Amino acid sequence: MKKIMFFDIDGTLVPENGEQRVPDSARKALELSRRAGNLLFINTGRPAMNVGRVVRKLGFDGYVMGCGTHIEYEGRELLYHTVDPALCRKTVALLRKCNAVPMFERRDCVLFDFTMRELPMIRDIRRGFAAEGKDVDRSTADADFSFDKFIINYDAESDIASLRPALEKNFFWIDRGEGFAEIVPKPYSKATGIELVLSHCGVPKENAFAIGDSLNDLPMFSAVGTSIAMGNGKMLIPYADYVTDDIMQDGIYNALSHFGFFGEEQL
Repeated sequence: MKKIMFFDIDGTLVPENGEQRVPDSARKALELSRRAGNLLFINTGRPAMNVGRVVRKLGFDGYVMGCGTHIEYEGRELLYHTVDPALCRKTVALLRKCNAVPMFERRDCVLFDFTMRELPMIRDIRRGFAAEGKDVDRSTADADFSFDKFIINYDAESDIASLRPALEKNFFWIDRGEGFAEIVPKPYSKATGIELVLSHCGVPKENAFAIGDSLNDLPMFSAVGTSIAMGNGKMLIPYADYVTDDIMQDGIYNALSHFGFFGEEQL
């Protein structure tokens, strides 16, 4: 029976340093796995607008995006969830009150709150998007403002003690470390995305694999039969069934080879 693999992007397929280059060995591994009849999916926190050509031209069968809020398979949309506009506005007010700086994500754009102060992480992400030619002028002031999920940058001036429990009434809080959190509407996650895909494709959990490098990939591990951590994913390694090599040391290739994704193909 065919296998299915779910891949994180940053730190797994492309380096975390912002260089959008997929290692040649990973490209070869994906091609061999497809030839053997296996299914390959992206599973990322990125919204669709930020899953670019570098990844899409690799020929994945489908995409779980926005931490499970948006799913595509063979070019068709299986699921899309966006946050109710009233809750969106309530969330903006809460973030302003607690002084945590957001970047809101939607499948078609990212949006900023220009009424708030500037913090380094959000500033650098915005500059990076601008350098890629993406629209970085959308904001909470837009008439059609809404979001699917968001990230926040916070520091000692932020009231996280009040913010986190208030947000967790409606959202999951994913701690990314160093004053950075990813906020996802309940009940969606990378795990629920996998569960929907497995049901739709008729693949049993024991034939499902997930590979990642950071703690925001941990939900994937509960939804598959075999979990794999990249060698560079130090925080994720304790939770993985198997640890492969670093991203630039053929980690993807070696993992897929180890678990028989190439079938009878000559390597």
